[in-house]
Amino acid sequence: MRVVIAEDLFLLRDGLIRLVEAFGHEVVAAVDNGPAALDALLTRHPDVAIMDVRLPPTLSDEGLQAALAARQQRPGLPVLILSQHVEQLYARELLADGRGGVGYQLKDRVMDAAQFMDALTRVAEGGTALDPAVVAKLLGRPVHADPLSALTDRERQVLALMAEGLSNAAIAARLYLSEGAISKYTTTIFAKLGLAEDDSLNRRVRAVLAYLSADIH
Repeated sequence: MRVVIAEDLFLLRDGLIRLVEAFGHEVVAAVDNGPAALDALLTRHPDVAIMDVRLPPTLSDEGLQAALAARQQRPGLPVLILSQHVEQLYARELLADGRGGVGYQLKDRVMDAAQFMDALTRVAEGGTALDPAVVAKLLGRPVHADPLSALTDRERQVLALMAEGLSNAAIAARLYLSEGAISKYTTTIFAKLGLAEDDSLNRRVRAVLAYLSADIH
């Protein structure tokens, strides 16, 4: 897996490089500012990018803007955002194009190397890997903007765990239900969202994106 890392803090950037390489992947670029990040995303052809939101020169949203610009030119380019805080607007903007391959993790909650690399792999494969705090923040939108009013509370709970990147088996364990029950819930969720079975579409990712962005339908 070819990885681009954009992080302005040297120690964290160096730690991410060592972590990615320790798991047998290749870091094709490690940069510390927005313009260099965009260049790396477009020229180094990564399988996935790890991006800080706030990068020089202004330390505002250069990392996010680089990711968005790169995804416009390379639709679906997998991006895992690492941020110090839940920045709701930025998370929504990243999700708004309706494609998979997105993740948003909080830096101070990344405590386990294997867990982080599992999230990175899910994103690289076109899935989602959202911190539970990010999911909770995104679901704070007004009810009238919710495109999923037909879902029951349990179905919303299942879909929220899907957004974290959990498999059916992991969701079943979290909710103390059988894996078969979770499979039935997901089938019902897909049906209510009008996501017909189609080999060309990842219904799981589309369902998650529909849940997290009022712009997805």
